[in-house]
Amino acid sequence: MPLVESAMQFSLWGAGTARTLRPIWVAEELGLRYRLHPIAPRSGETKTPEYTRLNPKQKIPFYEDADIKLSETVAICRYLVNRFGAEGALQAAASVTEQAREDEWLSFIYGELDETSLYVMRRHGALASIYGEAPAAMSAAREYVQRQLAVVDSHLEGREYLVHDRFGLADLFLTTCLNWVESYEIPMAGSLQDYRGRMIGRPAYQRALRINSGERE
Repeated sequence: MPLVESAMQFSLWGAGTARTLRPIWVAEELGLRYRLHPIAPRSGETKTPEYTRLNPKQKIPFYEDADIKLSETVAICRYLVNRFGAEGALQAAASVTEQAREDEWLSFIYGELDETSLYVMRRHGALASIYGEAPAAMSAAREYVQRQLAVVDSHLEGREYLVHDRFGLADLFLTTCLNWVESYEIPMAGSLQDYRGRMIGRPAYQRALRINSGERE
């Protein structure tokens, strides 16, 4: 089991989005010390020369410490859990097989729910002024996400969590996607609503939500 290095401080860049919420939530679950630079997307802050030197992709979130810099949400969250995960909070997988099972769900959630459907709706809905209106794409994405939610709902039958009978990264990522589903008023099974309610009731989630929205304690 990795040792929790609670005295270590690192930096997270980015706030205000579902994707920046994820590493903040991980850090709060693990009780880690970190410095947040709450830059926002499409504000010009990611395109400054200073930030571009850190992250040429000009995207958020971004992780930085003395040893490593990471720019993709799944990679950041996986690194934090593998390095700092401890019993009683988010735990690093006990075996290659355990991590593979969790990564299977992470890939499904990020690929099928986040990028393929929900973010398509965001691009051509709230961000239509940038990416253009696309009613057919919006309709298809809405139908697609409902089909994928049925897969999740079926898997969760009789379960409290997605993998390993404990809270993990897959639950964290799924919850942020279900937040989008809720905000887009996409029908969600009662069991998924109950699941989401349990996840967003976690104290670490509540802290992360406040921090991500600009309220530091």
